[in-house]
Amino acid sequence: MDVPTYELNDGNLIPQIGLGTYSLNGYEGRDAVANAIRAGYRLIDTAFNYENEGAVGAAIRSIGIPREQIFVTSKLPGRHHRYDLAVKSIEESIARLGLEYLDLHLIHWPNPKTGLYVEAWQALIDCQKRGLIRSIGVSNFLPEHLERIISETGVTPAVNQIQRHPYIPQDAQLQFDAGLGIRTEAWSPLYRARGLETLPGMAALEEKYGKSAVQIVLRWHIQSGVIPIPKAANPVRQQANLHVFDFELDAEDMAALGANPDPAKTVVEGNPNTHEEM
Repeated sequence: MDVPTYELNDGNLIPQIGLGTYSLNGYEGRDAVANAIRAGYRLIDTAFNYENEGAVGAAIRSIGIPREQIFVTSKLPGRHHRYDLAVKSIEESIARLGLEYLDLHLIHWPNPKTGLYVEAWQALIDCQKRGLIRSIGVSNFLPEHLERIISETGVTPAVNQIQRHPYIPQDAQLQFDAGLGIRTEAWSPLYRARGLETLPGMAALEEKYGKSAVQIVLRWHIQSGVIPIPKAANPVRQQANLHVFDFELDAEDMAALGANPDPAKTVVEGNPNTHEEM
């Protein structure tokens, strides 16, 4: 399956859906990622703190697809925000993956209490200049964090990866990102499979479109201009998650899916102003 792409603000192309790999570790993780690539995934999302960059890299190297056709993302942990540590961390991620470069590297969390995310951002900028990274971005950054790194370095991220699903639509953040030319990605795009089928009206939508609740929500992300990164280890689910480009949601259905139907489920897992990911 050919997955459509977006052009990032630096001119690089990124697939419109990717594979999340959190907890896909060891040989099972390697095989799950390899199966996903065979199914048609070309965006693979990992992180230093997932402790699976080796498995992800082994899958990529084993599959026989030209490296330039696979878009690999990793993330910088909070304990490596100091400039020198950040540079070494990026080099270590590339070494663990067994690749020559990363397509995208993100600062995993801003860790504002520690207050070194501008230093970390400068390290990403410099590693991009060295050719170690094609595109650079951030994850879980709020407007104030984005404004600071841009004002202090003059460089705008290509991507901001945030938690987003129908219970947390993040409309204000999406608008802010778009205003700066930043493409938004969604982690936990399916609410960790904790009740999408119980969204009001979902049964009717499944019948209307002939698609599952998961496929409808993934389509909602894509039509919002957001790149969902669903995790799936099962080959059947991996393939099903890709079959979201052959239908389109009506405008009223798009609006209803992002209407915050259950306030009890709208709490972000980690407040970017207070969470310290190390």
